[in-house]
Amino acid sequence: MKHIILYILFFLCSSTLVGQKIEPKLTFNVELGLPVALKNEPFNDVMQGLAAASVYGQYSLPFHLNFGAGVRYSLFTINEFSVPGAFSGNVQTAAGFFKVGYDKYATDKLAYDFGVRVGYSFNFSNVKELNPEGETIRSINNQISALMVEPHLGLILAVDEKNAYRFSVGYNIVGYGFKPSFIGIESNSGWDPNGFSEVTQFLIVGFGYTHYFIGKK
Repeated sequence: MKHIILYILFFLCSSTLVGQKIEPKLTFNVELGLPVALKNEPFNDVMQGLAAASVYGQYSLPFHLNFGAGVRYSLFTINEFSVPGAFSGNVQTAAGFFKVGYDKYATDKLAYDFGVRVGYSFNFSNVKELNPEGETIRSINNQISALMVEPHLGLILAVDEKNAYRFSVGYNIVGYGFKPSFIGIESNSGWDPNGFSEVTQFLIVGFGYTHYFIGKK
């Protein structure tokens, strides 16, 4: 992954392509990625990122400042080898957000877009505790709402005046402390309870597509 980022940054800085640059105005964007749990401790130990998706619109001003709004979804599954007892299920997050950022085409093909997304998230657990035969003993369905903040970077490759692809990295901070009880684990299971209040955080790495409703100047 490090080599991919360095490769793209090299072209952003050194490319000598000529031609009329795209001036982003109104765009439609879709991003798909893999979330990686980082903090807090039980969240990092127990949850495995499976998928993350964002859909948003964005409008860029002439001096490269941009504004946007959209929705985000992420899915984490329980690592069944990291929990005491037999638990199967997932934690899902649905959120709406606004964003502000800065975008610029360095050449006629390559651009960057960085900014911050701020929104409100709804977090759900959908978990089953199983007996040794694999039958459901009980279902655990909890939910919690919290603010969401995500610094975000996109590296963009345009294929024509209307379409581009992007490599994206985001650091998602969700304002609730993940506790084992959220997925039905009734004991602390060796985790320090003082760490349960640490906000949930995860990295998202992925790729996306951008459509320019207004392409070139």
